[in-house]
Amino acid sequence: RDPGADHPVHPEAPARLVRAQGPGGGSMTPHILTRSLDRAAIAFVLIVAAVGVLIPLSNLLLPQGSMFQVPTYLVALWGKYVCYAILALSIDLIWGYCGILSLGHGAFFALGGYAMGMYLMRQIGSRGVYGNPILPDFMVFLNWDKLPWYWYGFDKFAFAALMVLLVPGLLAFCFGWLAFRSRVTGVYLSIITQAMTYALLLAFFRNDFGFGGNNGLTDFKDILGFNVQAEGTRAALFLLSCLALIVEFLICRAIVTSKLGKVLIAVRDAESRTRFLGYRVESYKLFVFTLSACMAGVAGALYVPQVGIINPSEFAPGNSIEAVIWVAVGGRGTLIGAALGAVVVNYAKTFFTSGPLAPYWLFMLGALFILVTLLLPKGIVGTINSWWETTKSRNGSPDADSAAREDGVGAPNPAE
Repeated sequence: RDPGADHPVHPEAPARLVRAQGPGGGSMTPHILTRSLDRAAIAFVLIVAAVGVLIPLSNLLLPQGSMFQVPTYLVALWGKYVCYAILALSIDLIWGYCGILSLGHGAFFALGGYAMGMYLMRQIGSRGVYGNPILPDFMVFLNWDKLPWYWYGFDKFAFAALMVLLVPGLLAFCFGWLAFRSRVTGVYLSIITQAMTYALLLAFFRNDFGFGGNNGLTDFKDILGFNVQAEGTRAALFLLSCLALIVEFLICRAIVTSKLGKVLIAVRDAESRTRFLGYRVESYKLFVFTLSACMAGVAGALYVPQVGIINPSEFAPGNSIEAVIWVAVGGRGTLIGAALGAVVVNYAKTFFTSGPLAPYWLFMLGALFILVTLLLPKGIVGTINSWWETTKSRNGSPDADSAAREDGVGAPNPAE
């Protein structure tokens, strides 16, 4: 008898297949993007890419009146939806995978929008109502003598693009450094994020703050020398928005399916235990919170030239709460669900607010959130994934776990 057989503590490991090494003696670990993409992620990327190409082509190439021709106003409307999807993606990254519920992410979205709006205002030049080549119209109206120092550089697109990332990112870094080092979590963190965006709302409403006050920034003319109202420009902005959605989705997938993503999930599910294991939880939370703010800033920058205005109402706490509802409806901790929820809820908002049900939209939105919380706690995509896994398990499939679980990405606890 083999003395090592049936060892009470260390039983013999069962035999299993060993994957062959890749050609050329290279590493068996696939590329980070290849490893982070499952079938659903690939399908999402392909669908967004197809929409980003086909809608502009339909608008530009097909004659007006054709049943397949997409009007220009719909191109701008769907471009707004795509920007909202990017914002929802940024919220899902921190809420769905790290447990940080931010009720002030609309502030980063608005700051990115104001950075782009300042560039667009500087492009107006002498074509404004008062014909001043330096000062925007609202500054001339308010009797400003010179351009404020914080407007310098916004006549250059490269500088404005840098500020789109730097301003929201710097605010998120400073806010997160103070909050996470103080170990502020849960509902307390949500409340102070809401207070942050409300404080910015009050500040940007002031006429002497230098950002247009209540009216904000509007009456844009050009972007990079192209008429912002032209059909070709709007089609290009829609395509860029879809491209930004794909890039940010790939970044999020690469993060959540990596070792960093596993630590973020551990922080979400058991922050104290993760800290006791030796991980610097504050550093992980600060990194992902800052990255999420930069993503929201990009969404705001793409939103402004397509909508044509940016004003302090974008800082309203209600907008940030509504963005959280998008993520909850689509499915927290799924990424795809966040983007889908943003599009579905905003399409419903456009549909219902244009008819006799417009006064009751907020009641319908609240009822939708309650119903999803009670009946679909995992959201639309999360419920579909759960049903699919259960079906495969009942059929005895060896691949019963989803691709997300294979990557170490688990669904968040609905009770959180």
